[in-house]
Amino acid sequence: MKKLIATIFNRNFIIVLLLLLQIAFMGFTIWKARENYLLVSASITFLNIVLIIYIINKNENPAYRIAWIVAIDIMPLFAGLAYLFIQMQFTKKIAVKLQNRSIEYSKNFLFQNSEVMHEIESISPKTANLAHYINEFGPYPIYSKTNVEYFSLGELQFEALISELKKANHFIFLEFFIIAKGHMFDTLTDILIEKAKSGVEVRFMYDGIGAQINDPISNKTFKKLSESGIKLKCFNTFTPFLSTLQNNRDHRKIVVIDGNVAFTGGINIADEYINLKERFGHWKDTGIMLRGEAVWNYTVMFLQLWEINEVKVSNYEEFIPQYQVKGDYIADGFVQPYSDTPMDNENVGELIYMDIINNAEKYVYITTPYLILDNEFLTALQFAAKKGVDVRIITPHIPDKWYVYMIAWRYYPKLIEAGVKIYEYTPGFIHSKSFVADDNTAVIGTINLDYRSFYLHYECACLLYNNSAVFDIKNDFIETMNISQQITMEDCKKQSLRHKIAGGILNIFAPLL
Repeated sequence: MKKLIATIFNRNFIIVLLLLLQIAFMGFTIWKARENYLLVSASITFLNIVLIIYIINKNENPAYRIAWIVAIDIMPLFAGLAYLFIQMQFTKKIAVKLQNRSIEYSKNFLFQNSEVMHEIESISPKTANLAHYINEFGPYPIYSKTNVEYFSLGELQFEALISELKKANHFIFLEFFIIAKGHMFDTLTDILIEKAKSGVEVRFMYDGIGAQINDPISNKTFKKLSESGIKLKCFNTFTPFLSTLQNNRDHRKIVVIDGNVAFTGGINIADEYINLKERFGHWKDTGIMLRGEAVWNYTVMFLQLWEINEVKVSNYEEFIPQYQVKGDYIADGFVQPYSDTPMDNENVGELIYMDIINNAEKYVYITTPYLILDNEFLTALQFAAKKGVDVRIITPHIPDKWYVYMIAWRYYPKLIEAGVKIYEYTPGFIHSKSFVADDNTAVIGTINLDYRSFYLHYECACLLYNNSAVFDIKNDFIETMNISQQITMEDCKKQSLRHKIAGGILNIFAPLL
Protein backbone atom coordinates (compact mmCIF):
# COMPACT_ATOMS: atom_id res chain seq x y z
CA MET A 1 0.00 0.00 0.00
CA LYS A 2 2.87 2.37 0.84
CA LYS A 3 4.46 1.69 -2.56
CA LEU A 4 1.16 2.46 -4.30
CA ILE A 5 0.78 5.75 -2.42
CA ALA A 6 4.43 6.65 -3.14
CA THR A 7 3.87 5.93 -6.84
CA ILE A 8 0.71 8.06 -6.99
CA PHE A 9 2.39 11.04 -5.38
CA ASN A 10 5.65 10.61 -7.28
CA ARG A 11 6.56 13.76 -9.26
CA ASN A 12 7.13 11.85 -12.50
CA PHE A 13 3.79 10.07 -12.19
CA ILE A 14 1.97 13.37 -11.68
CA ILE A 15 3.71 14.98 -14.67
CA VAL A 16 2.88 12.06 -16.97
CA LEU A 17 -0.72 12.04 -15.72
CA LEU A 18 -1.12 15.77 -16.44
CA LEU A 19 0.36 15.35 -19.92
CA LEU A 20 -2.04 12.47 -20.65
CA LEU A 21 -4.97 14.57 -19.42
CA GLN A 22 -3.99 17.37 -21.85
CA ILE A 23 -3.78 14.89 -24.73
CA ALA A 24 -7.11 13.36 -23.70
CA PHE A 25 -8.71 16.82 -23.61
CA MET A 26 -7.44 17.59 -27.10
CA GLY A 27 -8.79 14.23 -28.30
CA PHE A 28 -12.16 14.83 -26.65
CA THR A 29 -12.41 18.28 -28.23
CA ILE A 30 -11.74 16.84 -31.67
CA TRP A 31 -14.25 14.03 -31.09
CA LYS A 32 -17.00 16.44 -30.00
CA ALA A 33 -16.37 18.53 -33.09
CA ARG A 34 -17.68 15.64 -35.19
CA GLU A 35 -21.23 16.83 -34.43
CA ASN A 36 -20.69 19.45 -37.14
CA TYR A 37 -19.01 16.89 -39.36
CA LEU A 38 -19.20 18.59 -42.76
CA LEU A 39 -17.97 21.97 -41.54
CA VAL A 40 -15.23 20.45 -39.37
CA SER A 41 -14.15 18.00 -42.10
CA ALA A 42 -13.89 20.76 -44.69
CA SER A 43 -11.98 23.01 -42.26
CA ILE A 44 -9.55 20.25 -41.30
CA THR A 45 -8.98 19.33 -44.96
CA PHE A 46 -8.30 22.93 -45.89
CA LEU A 47 -6.00 23.37 -42.87
CA ASN A 48 -4.03 20.22 -43.72
CA ILE A 49 -3.59 21.25 -47.37
CA VAL A 50 -2.19 24.60 -46.22
CA LEU A 51 0.06 22.89 -43.67
CA ILE A 52 1.40 20.38 -46.19
CA ILE A 53 2.24 23.18 -48.65
CA TYR A 54 3.92 25.06 -45.81
CA ILE A 55 5.89 21.98 -44.68
CA ILE A 56 7.06 21.16 -48.23
CA ASN A 57 8.44 24.66 -48.69
CA LYS A 58 10.00 24.92 -45.23
CA ASN A 59 13.78 24.95 -44.88
CA GLU A 60 14.05 21.73 -42.85
CA ASN A 61 15.49 18.26 -43.27
CA PRO A 62 13.44 16.43 -45.96
CA ALA A 63 13.01 13.34 -43.76
CA TYR A 64 11.53 15.48 -40.99
CA ARG A 65 9.10 17.09 -43.45
CA ILE A 66 8.08 13.73 -44.93
CA ALA A 67 7.44 12.30 -41.46
CA TRP A 68 5.00 15.13 -40.68
CA ILE A 69 3.27 14.89 -44.07
CA VAL A 70 2.74 11.13 -43.61
CA ALA A 71 1.46 11.70 -40.07
CA ILE A 72 -1.02 14.32 -41.31
CA ASP A 73 -2.20 11.97 -44.07
CA ILE A 74 -2.70 9.08 -41.64
CA MET A 75 -4.17 11.13 -38.76
CA PRO A 76 -5.63 14.24 -40.43
CA LEU A 77 -7.47 15.42 -37.34
CA PHE A 78 -4.82 14.97 -34.67
CA ALA A 79 -1.51 15.39 -36.56
CA GLY A 80 -2.48 18.58 -38.36
CA LEU A 81 -3.62 20.29 -35.19
CA ALA A 82 -0.57 18.96 -33.34
CA TYR A 83 1.78 20.48 -35.93
CA LEU A 84 -0.09 23.78 -35.77
CA PHE A 85 0.14 23.72 -31.98
CA ILE A 86 3.90 23.18 -32.16
CA GLN A 87 4.51 25.96 -34.67
CA MET A 88 2.44 28.54 -32.79
CA GLN A 89 4.33 28.28 -29.51
CA PHE A 90 6.19 31.37 -28.43
CA THR A 91 8.37 29.60 -25.86
CA LYS A 92 10.97 28.65 -28.47
CA LYS A 93 11.23 32.23 -29.72
CA ILE A 94 11.98 33.35 -26.17
CA ALA A 95 14.56 30.56 -25.77
CA VAL A 96 16.25 31.55 -29.03
CA LYS A 97 16.44 35.18 -27.92
CA LEU A 98 17.98 34.23 -24.56
CA GLN A 99 20.48 31.89 -26.18
CA ASN A 100 21.54 34.46 -28.78
CA ARG A 101 22.13 36.97 -26.00
CA SER A 102 24.34 34.49 -24.14
CA ILE A 103 26.32 33.48 -27.26
CA GLU A 104 26.84 37.08 -28.40
CA TYR A 105 28.21 38.00 -24.98
CA SER A 106 30.56 34.98 -24.95
CA LYS A 107 32.03 35.97 -28.34
CA ASN A 108 33.85 38.75 -26.53
CA PHE A 109 36.01 36.06 -24.92
CA LEU A 110 36.61 33.74 -27.88
CA PHE A 111 39.49 34.79 -30.12
CA GLN A 112 41.17 32.77 -32.85
CA ASN A 113 44.97 32.88 -32.74
CA SER A 114 45.90 33.78 -36.32
CA GLU A 115 49.28 32.04 -36.07
CA VAL A 116 47.58 28.74 -35.20
CA MET A 117 45.20 29.10 -38.13
CA HIS A 118 48.06 29.92 -40.54
CA GLU A 119 49.97 26.89 -39.29
CA ILE A 120 47.12 24.50 -39.93
CA GLU A 121 46.48 26.10 -43.34
CA SER A 122 50.06 25.27 -44.34
CA ILE A 123 49.68 21.64 -43.20
CA SER A 124 46.16 20.77 -44.32
CA PRO A 125 43.95 23.26 -46.19
CA LYS A 126 40.88 21.01 -45.90
CA THR A 127 41.26 20.77 -42.11
CA ALA A 128 41.82 24.53 -41.98
CA ASN A 129 38.53 24.99 -43.85
CA LEU A 130 36.73 22.84 -41.26
CA ALA A 131 38.42 24.73 -38.40
CA HIS A 132 37.35 28.01 -40.00
CA TYR A 133 33.74 26.79 -40.20
CA ILE A 134 33.70 25.80 -36.52
CA ASN A 135 35.26 29.14 -35.54
CA GLU A 136 32.70 31.11 -37.55
CA PHE A 137 29.52 29.13 -36.86
CA GLY A 138 30.32 27.52 -33.51
CA PRO A 139 31.88 29.92 -32.70
CA TYR A 140 34.88 28.17 -31.13
CA PRO A 141 38.60 28.67 -31.99
CA ILE A 142 41.15 25.95 -32.70
CA TYR A 143 44.25 25.58 -30.50
CA SER A 144 47.64 23.90 -30.64
CA LYS A 145 48.99 23.91 -27.07
CA THR A 146 46.68 21.24 -25.67
CA ASN A 147 47.37 17.72 -24.49
CA VAL A 148 44.67 15.05 -24.87
CA GLU A 149 44.31 11.79 -22.97
CA TYR A 150 41.89 9.18 -24.36
CA PHE A 151 39.88 6.81 -22.16
CA SER A 152 38.66 3.56 -23.71
CA LEU A 153 36.22 2.83 -20.87
CA GLY A 154 34.01 4.90 -18.59
CA GLU A 155 35.66 3.51 -15.47
CA LEU A 156 39.06 4.74 -16.66
CA GLN A 157 37.75 8.25 -17.21
CA PHE A 158 35.99 8.20 -13.84
CA GLU A 159 39.24 7.30 -12.09
CA ALA A 160 41.04 10.23 -13.76
CA LEU A 161 38.12 12.56 -13.03
CA ILE A 162 38.21 11.78 -9.32
CA SER A 163 41.95 12.43 -9.24
CA GLU A 164 41.61 15.81 -11.00
CA LEU A 165 38.64 16.98 -8.93
CA LYS A 166 40.63 16.49 -5.75
CA LYS A 167 43.25 18.92 -7.11
CA ALA A 168 40.75 21.74 -7.77
CA ASN A 169 41.66 25.09 -6.21
CA HIS A 170 39.43 27.69 -7.87
CA PHE A 171 36.34 26.36 -9.65
CA ILE A 172 34.61 23.22 -10.88
CA PHE A 173 31.94 23.20 -13.62
CA LEU A 174 29.93 20.02 -14.22
CA GLU A 175 27.26 19.49 -16.88
CA PHE A 176 25.59 16.12 -17.52
CA PHE A 177 22.54 14.73 -19.27
CA ILE A 178 21.90 11.81 -16.88
CA ILE A 179 22.53 11.74 -13.15
CA ALA A 180 21.40 8.79 -11.05
CA LYS A 181 21.80 7.41 -7.54
CA GLY A 182 24.74 5.11 -6.98
CA HIS A 183 28.45 4.86 -6.28
CA MET A 184 29.44 7.22 -9.07
CA PHE A 185 27.14 10.03 -7.92
CA ASP A 186 27.99 9.59 -4.23
CA THR A 187 31.75 9.59 -4.87
CA LEU A 188 31.59 12.73 -7.01
CA THR A 189 29.30 14.68 -4.68
CA ASP A 190 31.37 13.84 -1.59
CA ILE A 191 34.36 15.50 -3.30
CA LEU A 192 32.25 18.42 -4.54
CA ILE A 193 30.85 19.08 -1.05
CA GLU A 194 34.35 19.05 0.42
CA LYS A 195 35.64 21.39 -2.28
CA ALA A 196 32.69 23.80 -1.96
CA LYS A 197 33.21 24.03 1.79
CA SER A 198 36.89 24.82 1.23
CA GLY A 199 36.02 27.81 -0.95
CA VAL A 200 36.12 26.31 -4.45
CA GLU A 201 33.27 27.58 -6.64
CA VAL A 202 31.25 24.55 -7.74
CA ARG A 203 28.49 24.75 -10.37
CA PHE A 204 26.54 21.61 -11.27
CA MET A 205 24.07 21.60 -14.17
CA TYR A 206 21.94 18.60 -15.18
CA ASP A 207 19.12 17.98 -17.64
CA GLY A 208 15.52 18.06 -16.44
CA ILE A 209 14.59 14.75 -18.08
CA GLY A 210 17.97 13.04 -17.85
CA ALA A 211 17.88 13.43 -14.07
CA GLN A 212 14.59 11.52 -13.95
CA ILE A 213 15.36 8.55 -16.24
CA ASN A 214 16.81 5.99 -13.80
CA ASP A 215 17.13 6.07 -10.01
CA PRO A 216 16.39 9.81 -9.73
CA ILE A 217 18.13 11.86 -7.07
CA SER A 218 15.89 12.86 -4.15
CA ASN A 219 15.04 16.45 -3.32
CA LYS A 220 16.63 15.86 0.07
CA THR A 221 19.98 15.12 -1.63
CA PHE A 222 19.74 18.20 -3.84
CA LYS A 223 19.00 20.28 -0.76
CA LYS A 224 22.07 18.85 0.97
CA LEU A 225 24.26 19.73 -2.03
CA SER A 226 22.84 23.24 -2.21
CA GLU A 227 23.31 23.85 1.52
CA SER A 228 26.94 22.75 1.22
CA GLY A 229 27.60 25.63 -1.17
CA ILE A 230 27.22 23.86 -4.54
CA LYS A 231 25.33 25.94 -7.13
CA LEU A 232 22.79 23.65 -8.80
CA LYS A 233 20.84 24.25 -11.99
CA CYS A 234 18.28 22.01 -13.68
CA PHE A 235 18.35 22.75 -17.40
CA ASN A 236 14.94 22.84 -19.10
CA THR A 237 12.92 21.43 -16.20
CA PHE A 238 10.39 18.86 -17.38
CA THR A 239 6.93 20.37 -16.85
CA PRO A 240 3.42 18.91 -17.16
CA PHE A 241 2.57 21.19 -20.11
CA LEU A 242 2.79 20.21 -23.77
CA SER A 243 5.71 22.13 -25.22
CA THR A 244 8.15 21.65 -28.08
CA LEU A 245 10.98 22.82 -25.81
CA GLN A 246 10.66 19.53 -23.91
CA ASN A 247 12.39 17.98 -26.93
CA ASN A 248 15.45 20.23 -26.59
CA ARG A 249 17.50 18.42 -23.97
CA ASP A 250 20.99 19.19 -22.69
CA HIS A 251 22.76 16.05 -23.89
CA ARG A 252 26.26 17.45 -23.25
CA LYS A 253 28.79 16.01 -20.79
CA ILE A 254 31.34 18.58 -19.64
CA VAL A 255 33.62 18.93 -16.63
CA VAL A 256 35.98 21.90 -16.32
CA ILE A 257 38.46 22.18 -13.43
CA ASP A 258 40.26 25.48 -12.77
CA GLY A 259 40.16 26.26 -16.49
CA ASN A 260 43.15 23.99 -17.06
CA VAL A 261 41.53 20.56 -17.32
CA ALA A 262 38.34 19.45 -19.10
CA PHE A 263 36.54 16.14 -19.63
CA THR A 264 33.98 15.18 -22.27
CA GLY A 265 32.67 12.09 -24.04
CA GLY A 266 29.71 9.76 -23.70
CA ILE A 267 29.93 9.09 -19.96
CA ASN A 268 27.10 10.29 -17.70
CA ILE A 269 26.85 10.02 -13.91
CA ALA A 270 25.25 6.61 -13.47
CA ASP A 271 26.81 3.31 -12.37
CA GLU A 272 26.18 1.48 -15.66
CA TYR A 273 28.63 3.87 -17.36
CA ILE A 274 31.46 2.48 -15.22
CA ASN A 275 30.15 -1.11 -15.28
CA LEU A 276 29.19 -1.23 -11.60
CA LYS A 277 25.63 -1.88 -12.71
CA GLU A 278 24.64 -4.12 -15.61
CA ARG A 279 21.73 -3.03 -17.78
CA PHE A 280 22.56 -4.12 -21.34
CA GLY A 281 25.58 -6.36 -20.96
CA HIS A 282 29.01 -4.73 -20.85
CA TRP A 283 28.80 -0.95 -21.24
CA LYS A 284 31.44 0.35 -23.65
CA ASP A 285 31.95 4.10 -23.47
CA THR A 286 34.78 6.51 -24.22
CA GLY A 287 35.95 9.99 -23.34
CA ILE A 288 38.87 12.39 -23.31
CA MET A 289 40.66 14.69 -20.87
CA LEU A 290 42.14 17.96 -22.14
CA ARG A 291 44.92 20.00 -20.56
CA GLY A 292 45.84 23.36 -22.01
CA GLU A 293 44.48 26.19 -24.09
CA ALA A 294 41.51 24.37 -25.68
CA VAL A 295 39.90 23.90 -22.24
CA TRP A 296 38.76 27.52 -22.54
CA ASN A 297 36.17 26.53 -25.18
CA TYR A 298 34.53 24.17 -22.67
CA THR A 299 34.58 26.85 -19.98
CA VAL A 300 32.74 29.20 -22.32
CA MET A 301 30.32 26.47 -23.48
CA PHE A 302 29.32 25.78 -19.91
CA LEU A 303 28.82 29.45 -19.08
CA GLN A 304 26.77 30.01 -22.27
CA LEU A 305 24.13 27.51 -21.15
CA TRP A 306 24.38 28.33 -17.46
CA GLU A 307 23.79 32.03 -18.15
CA ILE A 308 21.00 31.53 -20.69
CA ASN A 309 18.24 32.65 -18.31
CA GLU A 310 20.27 34.57 -15.74
CA VAL A 311 19.49 38.23 -15.12
CA LYS A 312 23.12 38.98 -14.29
CA VAL A 313 25.83 37.24 -16.32
CA SER A 314 29.11 36.05 -14.84
CA ASN A 315 32.38 37.83 -15.35
CA TYR A 316 34.07 35.40 -17.75
CA GLU A 317 37.45 36.91 -16.96
CA GLU A 318 37.30 35.35 -13.50
CA PHE A 319 37.61 31.93 -15.12
CA ILE A 320 40.41 32.63 -17.62
CA PRO A 321 43.14 30.22 -16.49
CA GLN A 322 46.19 32.46 -16.84
CA TYR A 323 44.74 34.61 -14.06
CA GLN A 324 44.76 31.57 -11.81
CA VAL A 325 46.97 28.54 -12.34
CA LYS A 326 49.56 28.91 -15.07
CA GLY A 327 50.75 25.87 -17.01
CA ASP A 328 53.12 25.33 -19.91
CA TYR A 329 51.79 22.96 -22.56
CA ILE A 330 53.67 21.50 -25.50
CA ALA A 331 51.89 21.62 -28.86
CA ASP A 332 50.45 18.23 -29.86
CA GLY A 333 48.66 18.78 -33.13
CA PHE A 334 45.42 20.77 -33.06
CA VAL A 335 42.40 20.62 -30.75
CA GLN A 336 39.04 22.33 -31.32
CA PRO A 337 36.17 21.73 -28.86
CA TYR A 338 32.76 22.83 -30.15
CA SER A 339 29.09 22.80 -29.28
CA ASP A 340 25.86 22.49 -31.26
CA THR A 341 22.50 24.03 -30.41
CA PRO A 342 18.98 23.15 -31.62
CA MET A 343 17.99 26.83 -31.53
CA ASP A 344 19.47 27.76 -34.90
CA ASN A 345 19.48 26.40 -38.44
CA GLU A 346 23.15 25.41 -38.37
CA ASN A 347 23.61 21.65 -38.00
CA VAL A 348 27.21 21.87 -36.80
CA GLY A 349 27.44 18.34 -35.41
CA GLU A 350 26.17 16.61 -38.53
CA LEU A 351 28.12 18.81 -40.96
CA ILE A 352 31.44 18.14 -39.21
CA TYR A 353 30.83 14.38 -39.33
CA MET A 354 29.94 14.61 -43.02
CA ASP A 355 33.03 16.70 -43.76
CA ILE A 356 35.23 13.98 -42.25
CA ILE A 357 33.48 11.32 -44.33
CA ASN A 358 33.66 13.35 -47.54
CA ASN A 359 37.36 14.19 -47.14
CA ALA A 360 38.58 10.78 -45.96
CA GLU A 361 41.12 9.18 -48.28
CA LYS A 362 41.92 5.86 -46.61
CA TYR A 363 39.43 5.03 -43.85
CA VAL A 364 36.67 6.27 -41.55
CA TYR A 365 35.92 4.31 -38.36
CA ILE A 366 32.74 5.18 -36.46
CA THR A 367 31.19 4.09 -33.17
CA THR A 368 27.63 5.08 -32.31
CA PRO A 369 24.85 3.70 -30.09
CA TYR A 370 22.16 4.84 -32.54
CA LEU A 371 22.15 4.68 -36.33
CA ILE A 372 19.24 6.70 -37.73
CA LEU A 373 20.41 8.45 -40.87
CA ASP A 374 18.93 11.08 -43.12
CA ASN A 375 19.39 10.69 -46.88
CA GLU A 376 22.38 13.04 -47.09
CA PHE A 377 24.31 11.22 -44.38
CA LEU A 378 23.46 7.79 -45.79
CA THR A 379 24.58 8.92 -49.25
CA ALA A 380 27.87 10.29 -47.85
CA LEU A 381 28.68 6.95 -46.19
CA GLN A 382 27.76 4.97 -49.31
CA PHE A 383 29.72 7.23 -51.65
CA ALA A 384 32.83 7.12 -49.45
CA ALA A 385 32.75 3.32 -49.49
CA LYS A 386 32.17 3.24 -53.24
CA LYS A 387 35.24 5.46 -53.73
CA GLY A 388 37.34 2.83 -51.96
CA VAL A 389 37.46 4.42 -48.51
CA ASP A 390 37.37 1.78 -45.76
CA VAL A 391 34.19 2.72 -43.86
CA ARG A 392 33.41 0.75 -40.69
CA ILE A 393 30.70 1.32 -38.08
CA ILE A 394 30.26 -0.35 -34.69
CA THR A 395 26.79 -0.32 -33.10
CA PRO A 396 25.37 -2.12 -30.02
CA HIS A 397 24.44 -5.80 -30.06
CA ILE A 398 22.29 -5.38 -26.95
CA PRO A 399 20.29 -2.15 -27.50
CA ASP A 400 18.84 0.14 -24.84
CA LYS A 401 15.95 1.11 -27.12
CA TRP A 402 14.37 -1.69 -29.17
CA TYR A 403 12.73 0.61 -31.72
CA VAL A 404 16.01 2.41 -32.50
CA TYR A 405 17.68 -0.98 -32.98
CA MET A 406 14.97 -2.03 -35.45
CA ILE A 407 15.40 1.19 -37.42
CA ALA A 408 19.19 0.72 -37.56
CA TRP A 409 18.72 -2.65 -39.24
CA ARG A 410 16.83 -0.90 -42.04
CA TYR A 411 20.10 0.86 -43.00
CA TYR A 412 22.38 -2.16 -42.74
CA PRO A 413 21.58 -3.69 -46.20
CA LYS A 414 22.00 -0.35 -48.01
CA LEU A 415 25.30 0.33 -46.29
CA ILE A 416 26.69 -3.19 -46.69
CA GLU A 417 25.73 -3.26 -50.37
CA ALA A 418 27.79 -0.08 -50.91
CA GLY A 419 30.80 -1.59 -49.16
CA VAL A 420 30.41 -0.24 -45.62
CA LYS A 421 31.35 -2.79 -42.94
CA ILE A 422 28.91 -3.00 -40.01
CA TYR A 423 29.78 -4.54 -36.63
CA GLU A 424 27.72 -5.06 -33.50
CA TYR A 425 29.42 -4.91 -30.11
CA THR A 426 28.81 -8.49 -28.99
CA PRO A 427 29.56 -8.05 -25.25
CA GLY A 428 26.70 -5.59 -24.83
CA PHE A 429 25.94 -1.92 -25.37
CA ILE A 430 28.33 0.58 -26.97
CA HIS A 431 27.53 4.17 -26.01
CA SER A 432 30.70 5.71 -27.47
CA LYS A 433 30.35 8.45 -30.09
CA SER A 434 33.58 8.63 -32.06
CA PHE A 435 34.94 9.27 -35.56
CA VAL A 436 38.53 8.59 -36.63
CA ALA A 437 39.94 8.94 -40.14
CA ASP A 438 43.23 8.59 -42.03
CA ASP A 439 45.46 8.49 -38.91
CA ASN A 440 45.15 12.26 -38.52
CA THR A 441 41.56 13.28 -37.70
CA ALA A 442 39.17 12.29 -34.92
CA VAL A 443 36.07 13.51 -33.10
CA ILE A 444 35.04 12.48 -29.58
CA GLY A 445 31.94 13.84 -27.90
CA THR A 446 28.25 13.40 -27.19
CA ILE A 447 26.80 13.46 -30.72
CA ASN A 448 24.97 10.33 -31.87
CA LEU A 449 24.10 9.48 -35.46
CA ASP A 450 20.41 10.24 -35.10
CA TYR A 451 17.91 13.06 -35.52
CA ARG A 452 17.82 13.93 -31.84
CA SER A 453 21.53 14.68 -31.64
CA PHE A 454 21.65 16.42 -35.01
CA TYR A 455 18.54 18.57 -34.67
CA LEU A 456 16.99 18.56 -31.19
CA HIS A 457 19.65 18.34 -28.48
CA TYR A 458 22.36 20.58 -27.13
CA GLU A 459 25.55 18.64 -27.89
CA CYS A 460 29.31 19.03 -27.71
CA ALA A 461 32.40 17.35 -29.15
CA CYS A 462 36.09 17.86 -29.81
CA LEU A 463 37.87 17.82 -33.16
CA LEU A 464 41.43 16.45 -33.06
CA TYR A 465 43.93 16.81 -35.88
CA ASN A 466 47.47 15.37 -35.84
CA ASN A 467 47.07 14.83 -32.10
CA SER A 468 48.62 11.70 -30.58
CA ALA A 469 45.22 10.69 -29.15
CA VAL A 470 44.01 10.01 -32.70
CA PHE A 471 46.03 6.78 -32.75
CA ASP A 472 44.65 5.76 -29.35
CA ILE A 473 41.13 6.16 -30.71
CA LYS A 474 41.99 4.17 -33.82
CA ASN A 475 43.63 1.34 -31.86
CA ASP A 476 40.69 1.13 -29.48
CA PHE A 477 38.30 0.92 -32.43
CA ILE A 478 40.26 -2.04 -33.87
CA GLU A 479 40.32 -3.82 -30.49
CA THR A 480 36.57 -3.24 -30.10
CA MET A 481 35.91 -4.42 -33.66
CA ASN A 482 37.81 -7.65 -32.97
CA ILE A 483 35.37 -8.62 -30.22
CA SER A 484 32.34 -7.53 -32.25
CA GLN A 485 30.23 -9.47 -34.75
CA GLN A 486 30.33 -8.37 -38.38
CA ILE A 487 26.87 -8.10 -39.92
CA THR A 488 26.56 -9.62 -43.38
CA MET A 489 23.97 -9.33 -46.11
CA GLU A 490 22.93 -12.88 -45.24
CA ASP A 491 22.19 -11.73 -41.67
CA CYS A 492 20.00 -8.96 -43.08
CA LYS A 493 18.07 -11.45 -45.23
CA LYS A 494 17.45 -13.66 -42.20
CA GLN A 495 15.53 -10.92 -40.44
CA SER A 496 11.89 -11.91 -39.95
CA LEU A 497 9.21 -10.31 -42.12
CA ARG A 498 7.61 -8.84 -39.00
CA HIS A 499 10.91 -7.26 -38.00
CA LYS A 500 11.41 -5.78 -41.47
CA ILE A 501 7.88 -4.36 -41.64
CA ALA A 502 8.07 -2.87 -38.13
CA GLY A 503 11.48 -1.35 -38.90
CA GLY A 504 10.17 0.15 -42.14
CA ILE A 505 7.18 1.75 -40.43
CA LEU A 506 9.27 3.08 -37.55
CA ASN A 507 11.81 4.47 -40.00
CA ILE A 508 9.15 6.71 -41.57
CA PHE A 509 8.56 8.39 -38.23
CA ALA A 510 12.20 8.24 -37.04
CA PRO A 511 12.63 12.06 -37.21
CA LEU A 512 9.71 12.46 -34.78
CA LEU A 513 10.81 9.79 -32.26
